[in-house]
Amino acid sequence: MRYPDGQEIRLGDRMKLWDGSEAIVVCSIDTQEYSHDFPREHWEYLARGILISTAKLGLVHCVETEGEMRLLARDKT
Repeated sequence: MRYPDGQEIRLGDRMKLWDGSEAIVVCSIDTQEYSHDFPREHWEYLARGILISTAKLGLVHCVETEGEMRLLARDKT
């Protein structure tokens, strides 16, 4: 999955969803990247997309990029 600007969405990315709402990518099923707290065996059944954690909405599975999604910071680890 890619941001609207073409960059690939990766595990650990901090992203803007829309004004006033941010999220962290906890799984990228597309790139086979899973965080320790969200292991592959629990989430690979989703088949594609990303799993993001937000303060306002909780855990969200996205299979398409929303127009306002923007990368704010890439995890350096």
